[in-house]
Amino acid sequence: MGYGHISPTGFLASALSAAEALMGLLSFAIATGLFFGRFSKPTAFLKFSHNALIAPYGEGTALMIRLSPFKNTNFTDAEAQMTLGMSIMENGVLANKFYQLELELSQISALTLSWTLVHPITEESPLYQLTENDFKAIHGEILVFIKTFDDMFSATVATRSSYTFDEVVYGAKFTPMYARSIDNSKTVLYLDKLNKFNAVTLP
Repeated sequence: MGYGHISPTGFLASALSAAEALMGLLSFAIATGLFFGRFSKPTAFLKFSHNALIAPYGEGTALMIRLSPFKNTNFTDAEAQMTLGMSIMENGVLANKFYQLELELSQISALTLSWTLVHPITEESPLYQLTENDFKAIHGEILVFIKTFDDMFSATVATRSSYTFDEVVYGAKFTPMYARSIDNSKTVLYLDKLNKFNAVTLP
């Protein structure tokens, strides 16, 4: 035997049934929105070199950091910012100081190959006259922030990285990581060379 037709009877039962139906629909909608927002969020597929380098630059030296896209090369209007945080002694007291590092080129229209961020170490630079021993003795960190437009997702994406002074290689130069193909029809980017560098003598 069946139980017959089941339906809420009375005001309270009808109100409870309506509330249950509403909460069920809302829970499903919220869960769907959260999952969609989590997995559809655009990601900046950019890799940074493992080390920052103090390399020859013109007649002096420069701080250099290299980055490259992977999985996606549809990045345009890329912008870079570099900040230095360093602990220095002021009147016998250790203080944390932050400096904005000027870049040779802070904006590019298209980021399809590697991009080497270059901070010329001039007399105005907080890194001026720092020796290899200074980088080993001073507590400091270099913060890198990249913002670019992803054509694939039609959205602006951002990523960041940082390098402590222990990760700065003094007297080195990045090796090229792209070359022409064998048939000379396109440019090949070798991601495995992102962290490759050679030791050099600084001026």
